[in-house]
Amino acid sequence: MTKSRDDEKPENFTPPENPYDLFIDWQALAQTSEPNDPNAMCLATATPDGKPSARMVLLKGLDERGFVFYTNDTSNKGQQLKSNAQAALCFHWKTLLKQVRIEGIVEQVSDAEADAYYNTRHRGSRVGAWASKQSQELESYDELKKFVEGYEEEFKDKETIPRPPHWNGFRIKPTYFEFWVDGEYRLHQRYLYEPDGNGGWTTKMLYP
Repeated sequence: MTKSRDDEKPENFTPPENPYDLFIDWQALAQTSEPNDPNAMCLATATPDGKPSARMVLLKGLDERGFVFYTNDTSNKGQQLKSNAQAALCFHWKTLLKQVRIEGIVEQVSDAEADAYYNTRHRGSRVGAWASKQSQELESYDELKKFVEGYEEEFKDKETIPRPPHWNGFRIKPTYFEFWVDGEYRLHQRYLYEPDGNGGWTTKMLYP
């Protein structure tokens, strides 16, 4: 059942001990209300010398190990994730007037996990993963189409298309959660979670 706004007034709302429980609750609400991509998240990365960049990606896996997405690891974000294993995520659901910010440590998922997800993708997306030299200069769209056609020909008689060696998954292991609820007159609610050092989390409110 969708919660009313009264349920989330500060005097009525008690954050759960585990931030994953609250995130899963909010994401479930977003899946019923967001018109497009309720799993969309802004991924922020940085070069080793601290130059930041951000882009939208899709959340493709979630458990208490962290938040998983997939990409070409020769892309700009892939190279940054490998050279500076820290990243931040931001989910913003306009229909819910809610936002979640996450910061954490980056690790690459196992080959078995990446293979399992890759094999669930549409065949065209699997071919596209071979054809795209993500983030590299492209002379024309026709050039990309030719690469796609070449790989379609290469794999035409194969039921299973192997995962490209450069296509991998990354997991953000949170060290920081911040949950934000829109409030009247800009008096928003903000709830911060940080590890307590014993496998749990500490929770506190922040000024808006």
